[in-house]
Amino acid sequence: MMKPSPFLRHALCLSLLSASALVFTAPIVSAASTAQDDIPSLTLDLENVTVSGLSSGGYMATQFQLAHSDWVKGVGVIAGGPYFCAHGDITTALAQCVNKVEGEINLEALNEKAEQYEAEGKIASLSNMKGTKVWLFHGTQDNRVIAKVSDLLFEQYKLWTDTQNITYVNDRPMAHLFPTENNGVDCMKSESPFIGNCDYDAAGAMLSHIVEGVSAPDETLSGHLYFIDQQKVAGNDAKTLASEGFVYVPASCAQGEPCRAHISFHGCNQYADAVGDAYTTQTGLNEWADDNNIVVLYPQTKKSLFMPLNPQGCWDWWGYASSDYANRDGAQIKAVKKLLFSLNSATSSIKAEGSTNE
Repeated sequence: MMKPSPFLRHALCLSLLSASALVFTAPIVSAASTAQDDIPSLTLDLENVTVSGLSSGGYMATQFQLAHSDWVKGVGVIAGGPYFCAHGDITTALAQCVNKVEGEINLEALNEKAEQYEAEGKIASLSNMKGTKVWLFHGTQDNRVIAKVSDLLFEQYKLWTDTQNITYVNDRPMAHLFPTENNGVDCMKSESPFIGNCDYDAAGAMLSHIVEGVSAPDETLSGHLYFIDQQKVAGNDAKTLASEGFVYVPASCAQGEPCRAHISFHGCNQYADAVGDAYTTQTGLNEWADDNNIVVLYPQTKKSLFMPLNPQGCWDWWGYASSDYANRDGAQIKAVKKLLFSLNSATSSIKAEGSTNE
């Protein structure tokens, strides 16, 4: 039997990574959104950043956190698998890292790759991982990324991180989506926009674990969701990203108070051209950020029907955008770092151009 072409194998893998068929809804812009030029001057704590993501965004959250564990101190992953699971190969991603695990995944080999990157200076020192706050989630009704895959991520983090710093929620009957208290679709169905009405505040549970001292929010939002020009800020590194990303800025941060920063990576078929402002407004992250002085960056991918093939707008966790996709030299990781540091008026230009954080 002939082997499928690389193009076909990409398409097959992407169909498994997504929670449904392609979605082509027009983008929706929130009334609270505004232009990039109107983003207020911000004072961000860029030494204690946190990240999170769903599915492909969960894989990216782990990659970004490992790349910069010297200043990314917390990570939340919903329905993600172990670091470097795909080994930079679409066939491996298809066979082991999504809805099935053929054979055995060698965690030791995956960790050796991280150690290699560490030795090459492509990720921060793995010793930083010891104190990292880790929150993991897998719904019992999720058959898009199966439990064994998420369990392996848990086992991997236990090799790097003190176990008291890890929370793994894997006993709730929820599908492949971002669980919320009352937003989104039926919690038992993986349907666009992959935000579930689950009577469970995943955003709050996650932030309460990975960010010290947060308090429950009230029912009002003080801030605004702003556009950020990803191509202008990140240049060539943003080739596989959308033209625009988004950032939620609480009023307190806009008024000059020092604020934390959190990066949220959407899943496949959750980029803005597919679901409008659903992911940037309905997960519950903004509500928690608003009352806890947290700026939330929502970087955005885009679909591509040509090479590099990415028809469902997934984040790169198998190498479609860069062979260094899982380390500091990866185009998407570099782009998102530039987006984050561009928001900080006081120190972004210094740190982005070669500080000790590099």
